[in-house]
Amino acid sequence: MFTGIVEELGEIVSVEHLGDSARLTVRGPVVTVGARHGDSIAVNGVCLTVVDEKIDPAEASFTADVMAETLLRSSLGALAPGSRVNLERPMALGGRLGGHLVQGHVDGMGAIVSRTPGEHWEVVKISLPADLARYVVDKGSITVDGISLTVVEAGPDWFTVSLIPTTLALTTLGVKQAGDPVNLEVDVIAKYVERLQAYGDNGRSNGHSNGNSNGHDHGSGHSNGAAQERAGDRS
Repeated sequence: MFTGIVEELGEIVSVEHLGDSARLTVRGPVVTVGARHGDSIAVNGVCLTVVDEKIDPAEASFTADVMAETLLRSSLGALAPGSRVNLERPMALGGRLGGHLVQGHVDGMGAIVSRTPGEHWEVVKISLPADLARYVVDKGSITVDGISLTVVEAGPDWFTVSLIPTTLALTTLGVKQAGDPVNLEVDVIAKYVERLQAYGDNGRSNGHSNGNSNGHDHGSGHSNGAAQERAGDRS
């Protein structure tokens, strides 16, 4: 679980294409400190699993495998050596929740539509897949490339956010231009509420009979690569 508070602006060192997957090596001295095989790090909002790390302070980097489906369903497929990426380690239990609850499961991709500079901030308009629009509300939270942001205005297939100078300077949103893709993750609480409402009274009446037998059977969810990678198509 992440909070959407970017710790570091990293850089892609290499992209090794492996047919049905790719291996990314990412330079990021801050997030690499203490990282070990199997740890999670969010890269532009996609939760990836560390498979190797180099802790030399001058070349601190980590390597992660990315499945083909994740490359297609997120902006990670467009990364190349030299690309800048937002990096965040998982929140420690008991730590401060500076942004909002972020899973690192990308729900879809949008694109920068326009940028309107202000005196001390910049308003950015971002396109939104129509099937995600119902989860986005004015003054609600949304994750854009791993950044926890507050929605200023929500439209039928777009939304706007206001970016302060710190966000512009320390994240990829400071340099992305119109047409550039971004990863989007909507507030998971909204999706849970929608599902609970869809089940209604029938779901509540059956919940206790099924919960004891199935409620803790998570084995299949963590046995495949997509779950280990925890990237973004589990909406």
